[in-house]
This record gives sequence, C-alpha cells and structure tokens, in this order.
Amino acid sequence: MAALGAHLSSGKINLGLLRDCYRREFLECLDKCLGTKALVWDDALTGPFGLIAEYSLLKEHEVEKMFPLRSAGLPQSNVQNIVFITRPKLDLMEIIAQNILQEEQKGGFRKEFTLIFVPRKSLLCEKKLKQMAVYGSLASVEEFNLSLIPFDCDLLSMEMETSFRECYLENDFTSMFYAAQSLMTIQSLYGVIPYIFGKGDCAKHVVDLMRRMKSELSGSEAQITPQIDNLLILDRTVDLLTPMLSQLTYEGLIDEIFGLNNTSVKLPPEKFTPGNQQQQGSSDAPTELKKFILNSSDELFADLRDKNFNAVGSIVSRKAKVITAEFDERHSAKTVGEMKHFVSKLPHLQAARQSLAIHTSIAELIKEATDQDEFMDSLRCQQEFINSLETDKIHPYIEEAIAKQVDLTKVLRLICIQSYCNDGLKQKVLDFYKREIIQTYGYEHLLTLMNLEKTGLLSQHGNRTYAVIRKSLRLMVEDVNEQNPNDISYVYSGYAPLSVRLAQYLARPGWRSITEVLNLLPGPKVEEIQQIPVGLRKRRTSISSSHSSTGEQKVTLVFFLGGVTYAEIAALRFLAQQDDGGTDYIIATTKIITGKSVIKSITDKLEVVKLNPF
Repeated sequence: MAALGAHLSSGKINLGLLRDCYRREFLECLDKCLGTKALVWDDALTGPFGLIAEYSLLKEHEVEKMFPLRSAGLPQSNVQNIVFITRPKLDLMEIIAQNILQEEQKGGFRKEFTLIFVPRKSLLCEKKLKQMAVYGSLASVEEFNLSLIPFDCDLLSMEMETSFRECYLENDFTSMFYAAQSLMTIQSLYGVIPYIFGKGDCAKHVVDLMRRMKSELSGSEAQITPQIDNLLILDRTVDLLTPMLSQLTYEGLIDEIFGLNNTSVKLPPEKFTPGNQQQQGSSDAPTELKKFILNSSDELFADLRDKNFNAVGSIVSRKAKVITAEFDERHSAKTVGEMKHFVSKLPHLQAARQSLAIHTSIAELIKEATDQDEFMDSLRCQQEFINSLETDKIHPYIEEAIAKQVDLTKVLRLICIQSYCNDGLKQKVLDFYKREIIQTYGYEHLLTLMNLEKTGLLSQHGNRTYAVIRKSLRLMVEDVNEQNPNDISYVYSGYAPLSVRLAQYLARPGWRSITEVLNLLPGPKVEEIQQIPVGLRKRRTSISSSHSSTGEQKVTLVFFLGGVTYAEIAALRFLAQQDDGGTDYIIATTKIITGKSVIKSITDKLEVVKLNPF
C-alpha cells in the first residue's frame, strides 16, 4: 500500500511539499500547549485538516481526545489542555464561550484553554469572547493559516464554502485576501511565477493584493528556481453558465448526485455489502452511509474520474478482464520462482479487485440516477438552451417542473441557464417564472430570486453576446466522441466549458487572438510580469512559447475565484495530456462546486413573522 499522501508527489510539481509545510506549522502550533490535549473541532475544518494531519500523527504530539464543537458541552476527559480549532465566526464564539464556562463550573482538575483561529485571528471574535467574559480564561490565542489544501497531485482547494456569496453578493472580499496570501505561499515554496494573467474584478483585486504583499517582502523572496511558468486567475462571474450545467464526467456525477467533500463521498451501504441483493430489506442490513476516499492513489479511479460517464462501462469491463487474467496466472505457475512472482503481486491484485468492485457499484448507483426521466428531461432542456433553442420564451419543461414541485434548486438552475443563453430573459418570461415560483414554493423564496439577480445568474434581456462568444470560442461541438475525445467538450457531451477554453486560448495562440471576446466578458483583463530574482532566470519563458527553455512542457496554475467544477478540472487535465498542448495544469480554487451548491450558497428565506392583532 502506498504511503499516505504519496499521490501528492506524483504531479508536475510536488504538492506534498505544501502539505508537509502545513503539517509542520500545525504541529508547532500544538506543541506550544505542553502536556496532554483534547482537540475541539469546528465541523467545517475536520475534512480539510484530515488531508494534512492524520490522527496517528496527532497522537504522537500528545493529542488524546478529539471532540466536535457543540453547545451541549464537552465529554469528561483528564487532559491538561483543551484546544479549540475554529473558523473566525461569531456564532462559533458563543459555543466556545459556553464550553469554557461549563468546564470551569465542573471544578476539579484545572485545564488550560487554547484557541486556534483558521486561517486568521479576528478582532470581532476576540471582542465577542471578551463580552462573554471568557477571553481571560484563554491561556493562548493562536492563528493557523491553512489556505490552499492539496487534494491531489494537480488540485488545490481553499474549501471556503461562502466565497461566491461573499464576493458576488455581499461585496466582502476577505476570501480574496486569503487567496492572494495562499498564492504568496505557493511562490515561497515553488518560486516566483513570471507571468500572471487574469480576467474579472476579483482577479484584479487578488493581483493588486499580491503586488502589495510582494512590496512588503522588500526583496526577501525565497531564492527558488521558478517551477510554475504562468498563473491564470479567473473570476467565476466570467463563466456563470458552466457550473449551472449538469456535469457528465464520472467524478462530476458523483459530486452532483451524492456530494464529494474533501475527496470523500458517503454512499448507501447496501451496494457495497457482499450478497447485497439478499440483504436489502432485511433487518440486519447496514444503515449508516459508507465513506470512500477518492483520489489518484486509486489507479482505477485515476483512470475513470475524468471520463464521460458513457465511457466508464467499457473501461470497467476491460479492467475486470485484465484482473481476472492476472489471477488466472496462478494456475500456470509451475516453478517456485513463478509462484513467488505471483505471490508478490497478490496484494496489488487484491487491492485492484476491491477497487473494481467499489467502482462497479458506484457506477451502478450513478446509472440508476441518470436513467431517471427527470435527469434525462432536464439534460435535454439544457442542451436546447446552450444551442440557443427555445430560450426566448417560457419553456414547457420548466413550467411543468414547477407545477410538479420538482426540487426548487433544479428549477432555478434551468432558469439561470436559460437566462445566460438568452442574454437575460424577456420581462414577461422573467415575471412568469417569479410568479409561478412564489405561488408554488412560497413567497419566502423571493429573497433567493433577488440574490440570483444580484449575482448575475438571473437577469433581464440585454445585449446579444452569448451567440458571439459561443461561435468565437467554439463552445458547441457537434459529433463529440465521448469514448475517445479529441476536444474538451466531451465533459458536457458537446459543450466546451468557457473557462477552460480561455485557458486553452491563453496557452495557444494567446489571448490577443480573442481580444473582442474577452471584452464581452465581465470584468477587466489583467496581465502582469513579475521579476525573477537574479540568477534564477533559466526557466523564464515567453507565454507565446509552448515549452520552457529547458524543453519541458510549461506549467500553468489556473486559480478559479468563486469555485470550479470537477468537469472543468477534467477538461484541464485533458488539455495537459494532449501532445500539442505544450502545457501542464495545476488547478486551484476557493471551493469545488456544483450548480446546486452555488444556488444553495446564495439561498435566503424570508422569515415568517406572526403579527399579534391585539
């Protein structure tokens, strides 16, 4: 079995270095608390921290207990230190204060309390703790700057769930500061990135922040030969269409249907129990969801994850035949040497067979969902919109879905797609949808509709731009080959993600060839050249060149502000594998998203207020 996290080191740049850097800093933070410890976790941080420091490592640093942060208080423990690890959120400060007060009331053995803010301290939070008379009880208040978390050898995420809402709805750019800071951390480990490109208001904001942070370093940058040639920063508002569409890659569908969280997914257990056909419905069948970690350390998953789902069946079938043939080799092994060779392969073969069984079951679960009429009808509706068909009038499928009270998030996704592909909806169409939604689902959703308009996901009819963008960037590709694709459009069965097309054009032939299209997209264009420390110039290359001066493929870091989908990640990986691409991609984002998660993040409900007539 490969060492934990070994897959992080197998990419074009070694992201294991970043994980090791976080581990070291976190353990140093913990070691400031002398003696035994109980860690009290903010739920949202357990997944990200699980990717950088496993429990066995924490135990070596005197961590004896771990508890979730709950208002009900902490279980009994005889540790010397209680360490709260939390995001800087005011509501969490109230729970921490309750926990400290309850512990102090218990009396007995006195414990030391430490608070670690992730990623930064907050004056407002500290003020809140002072108001609740517990700040003085804290022996120490620390901060741990966990920003870009390595998910895989080419994928990093900040896992900031509310970044889209904060930036594009509330005009709160705190997450952009963290993004700029994380990029400075990347440069401290992998060298200064010579060329920076960006599109969008937030992209410009991040580049401006990086410039200011660099000036504060006053020439004390790490003397490291640049390993990343280009940085491309894209606002999510530059391409609001792509995340609204249903992803059709294997990993994208897992996220759409079941939800992937910090590279893990929880699935119905009955599919993964031996003889599950007999057990279903029996009283002793397992009920708790089964958790699976999905990353490139699983060879079969690495093969499947970026494929269109229609190509998955043939790959699984082929893999099954290979594994069966390798197991059958034991019958032909006659000499001791041959037997020894087979035995040495056995652990790998057994792991491969187990992986095959897992992914066969996952594929069956996905097929059950995608075979549903609702999924196929929705997909057909989406295909009509992105082909600019039936976009300027009330769509019968959406009207029917509202009447059937289909999940509102699914309805809103379709309306947002129609709005984007029609460059906004005609007033009468927009009014009809709003009226039907409020009458069917309740007036409390009025705020959500307003939020969709504020973020640009829903708008009134304006200038015709989508048709020009679609044609200029060749967003729609006919006769796409889903089994053996030759274009990124395979990830959406015919639609090429606009965001990834921008990355593709930047690599070759350059953005100058699409200046008119870039001007149609929201926000400014950013181009910046960063000076590389003297003596480290051997890798500096021109963007127009597809290879670095060492003759290797260039490395481009693409940073999505406001989120990225697994289908877009698959499309960038596809480009990196092309012989004529000339560019390898590292993908970074504030959050890995789906259309569902974006809409949920900006969903608000009006509170029902009961008026007393007397």
